[in-house]
Amino acid sequence: MKIRIIVIGKLKEAYWRAASDEYLKRLSAYADFSVLELDDLPTPEKASEIEKERIKNSEGEKILAKVRSNDFICTLDLGKKEPTSLELSSLLDECLVRSGSNLTFVIGGSLGLGENIKKRANASFSLSKLTFTHQMSRVILLEQLYRSFRILHHEPYDK
Repeated sequence: MKIRIIVIGKLKEAYWRAASDEYLKRLSAYADFSVLELDDLPTPEKASEIEKERIKNSEGEKILAKVRSNDFICTLDLGKKEPTSLELSSLLDECLVRSGSNLTFVIGGSLGLGENIKKRANASFSLSKLTFTHQMSRVILLEQLYRSFRILHHEPYDK
């Protein structure tokens, strides 16, 4: 099974890259994982709502250009259900069953996701009502996916 995470933006600080690499190494025991970073688009300081929507949809087009037609897409989307770790492991299991072998998680840019990628999504959830940086969100997602696989394999996960 192949699991991809498509993200808008790059990990800039070494400590985020180290954390990401560590979880990707741990996850490799469960699936073929990869991360695809796409450049974010600059947002003018006083961008109008119309301009923000245009940027989100343009970033969404960049994401959609990298998605295969048979990919099962799961987006991180503010305002969606915030699952517990046990619920996320169940969602992961369901996504893996439904996806066949191509599961793709999507983290949008700093403005969020465009409607075009939201419409393409097969599933969505939110990490929290709290606001995290995109770098932090990626690491939290990787950690929670690792925790989910540990749960699914009946392995200890609370450490």
